[in-house]
Amino acid sequence: MTSDRTMRLRELLPATTRRKTRLGLVAGGLGAYWPQFPELRPQLERSARYVASRFEAMDAQVVDVGFISDAQEATVAAEQLRLADCDLIVMFLTTYLTSSMVLPIAQRSKTPVLIIDLQPTAKMDHENFDTGKWLAYCGQCTVPEVGNVFRRAGIPFRSVSGWLEDENAWRRISRWISAAKVRAVLRNARHGLMGHLYPGMLDVSTDLTLVSTQLGSHVEVLEFDDLRVRVDEVTDSQITDRMALAREIFTLDDSVNDDDFAWGAKVSVGLDRLVDDFDLDSLAYYHRGLNGEQHERLGAGMILGASLQTARGVPMSGEYELRTSIAQLVSEAIGGGGSFTEIQALNFDDGVVEMGHDGPAHLAVSSQDPLLRGLGVYHGKRGWGVSVEFDVKHGPVTTLGLGQERDGSFIFVASEGEVLPGPLLAIGNTTSRVDFGVDPGEWVDEWSGTGIGHHWALSIGHRAADYKAAAELLGIAFREV
Repeated sequence: MTSDRTMRLRELLPATTRRKTRLGLVAGGLGAYWPQFPELRPQLERSARYVASRFEAMDAQVVDVGFISDAQEATVAAEQLRLADCDLIVMFLTTYLTSSMVLPIAQRSKTPVLIIDLQPTAKMDHENFDTGKWLAYCGQCTVPEVGNVFRRAGIPFRSVSGWLEDENAWRRISRWISAAKVRAVLRNARHGLMGHLYPGMLDVSTDLTLVSTQLGSHVEVLEFDDLRVRVDEVTDSQITDRMALAREIFTLDDSVNDDDFAWGAKVSVGLDRLVDDFDLDSLAYYHRGLNGEQHERLGAGMILGASLQTARGVPMSGEYELRTSIAQLVSEAIGGGGSFTEIQALNFDDGVVEMGHDGPAHLAVSSQDPLLRGLGVYHGKRGWGVSVEFDVKHGPVTTLGLGQERDGSFIFVASEGEVLPGPLLAIGNTTSRVDFGVDPGEWVDEWSGTGIGHHWALSIGHRAADYKAAAELLGIAFREV
């Protein structure tokens, strides 16, 4: 996708807004040093201000509780951070300090903690350094101590060591900030679930309580009638405007029927109202219906509107795939898009897995202007109408699914690959040819044994490390194929 096209999509489909990721920040050092080395603390506080500015540049809300020098001050900071309800707390070890100054922050806040120790420069000036100047470089001395105490306290430990302007260190820190964004999104998410389970898809069935207890999200159970009453209120002028918007974004194939196009536009406007009225962050839906009755037509008319909502950052998936719409939201939060996907076929000559799906698509993963194609039938589903078709952008991609274990616990499952050019089906699907670096059949066997369902999100870029970090902050398992 060219930058011009990306900008045009952003103008036509403004992104939905959510609460910023809330980062708690506390810096500290051992107070016994301050009277001994008067220039030390001012230097360390300058480093702390630099760190805060880097976090603010990441579009995060930074709750900076200041600089601590002893366990008593740490307890005060811990209470401030507990009340702030942060998504991640960053403890900056500017010099040596005791683990008794760090433990209360992790214990009382009930929030994941990232330990960072960033010395002022890449190395010391040994010939000109005295003890006071050396102490600005010994934050690393505390890291094993904190790791030991966290393990004994049953607290997950994670750290990044480096120096202040070390971009390698900041890339690692940024990964945890991205993970915190996922945690923030899921902790505050409202997932819509509309209709009923696709008959016989046992893998899709999800205990809604587990979504709240494990991810902190709310699931709003909706009826197709909630959509119907809003679609009924859509005016002819709104339909005309939505069709004009669609023509700006999509190329219309000759197979598109005008009545089906207008119906998809009408459902799209009603779907926007549904999202706004219920404050939804995602939606999974399915309705079978019979003989062209209204609920069947609503379900079949969802694809245009659901694709536009997905492009705005409210991911949607068909076939009642709640766990996949959640995986799409995670991919969206990381910045990788996240389009509704399943295996289509294997090409053993080219060594690729062909993936795609009819239904909602994420326009951010398209390699070109997406196509609206008219379909007389949706495979395995009742109804007819318009569907979105495009070739996924060539280059690195990551699949992400929300699997489930025997005990009910969720698990992130990911696999990195490369989308390659080649022949694709023209059947109204989002399609891609993914090379995972192994025999396609072997990949399917390993992927299928992870606890994944038969749908997942396809995101742009190699992001397995990001998803692994997010899983850790969420307290769920991670598995990579």
